[in-house]
Order: sequence, then C-alpha cells, then structure tokens
Amino acid sequence: MRFHPLTLLAPALVLTQPAVAEVYLTPEQAQAALFPGQALTPLPVTLTGAQVDAIESKSGVDVRNKAVQAWRAPDGATFILDEVLGKHEFISLAVAISKDGAVQGVEILEYKESYGHEVREAEWLAQFKGKTAADTLKLEKDVTNISGATLSSKHVTDGVHRLLVTWNVALKP
Repeated sequence: MRFHPLTLLAPALVLTQPAVAEVYLTPEQAQAALFPGQALTPLPVTLTGAQVDAIESKSGVDVRNKAVQAWRAPDGATFILDEVLGKHEFISLAVAISKDGAVQGVEILEYKESYGHEVREAEWLAQFKGKTAADTLKLEKDVTNISGATLSSKHVTDGVHRLLVTWNVALKP
C-alpha cells in the first residue's frame, strides 16, 4: 500500500466546518419588525467615561464602543443596535426597550458562527421580553441555555443586559 500525503488532509476536511455568515435582517428590517409602522428618529449618543464605568459596573460586561447606535420611537421607546462576540465571531443584534425600560423585543441581525444559530429562534429570544436593568439576566437562572450554543447564549444574554443598563444610564427619555 502506497502512502499519499493528501490522505492526511482528509480528516481535517471532515472535522472543520467553515463559519457561514448569515444575514437575517438589515437594521431597517429589524426596526420594522420591532416597531411596525413607526418612524424612528436617530438618537446619537457617545458615552462619557463615567457612563462607561457605570455601565460596566452595573452590568458586569465591558463596553466595547462608546458610540451607541440608537433610535427613538414616537412613543418614547428606544431601538439599539449592537454586537456581541459569539465563540469567535460577532453576532449583530437589535434590542427594543420601552419608555419604561423593559425589553419589548430582541432580533438577531447577523450570525457568523458555524454553530449556535439557535439563539435567533423566536422562542429563545422571547425570554428577554419584560426584562429590565434591575433583572440580573444570568444564563441558566433568568435565561435558558442552548446546548451546543453556550457561548452565544451567554454573550447575547450579557449583551442584552449591558444594553438595558446602557439605556438606564444614558438613553432614558
């Protein structure tokens, strides 16, 4: 039997699965899904150092970007775009927060990881509805984990909590 060097690559080809970037919604489509029929107004905010410190202290999550991408709805609700790190790639998400500071809805806009896309499922995202900055929002306690998507589940949960605290610190009407 002759050895061929390409036979060493066969297991590697079977074991690796390339990440597939999947864009589910544009920001405009997410706005329409979370605020149907409403025209949103841009709400540009750049966090101060003190606000960043307060958000990180209250949420336990680092603020990666001081520029907040937010819009205000006519009823005082807020739409925020952000991204969190999954296992290796960023997950783009949008959170709608009522004028009283409760989550109205969460949408995953883009998911680039090979595994864990289940965080986009409506049933899982519905767990965030009604949550506020006062809630702890811990995986396995307040939000169920998705087996095989633990890091994505944790990071989306942490990201929603950070955005609730960001709203409370810097975006509250």
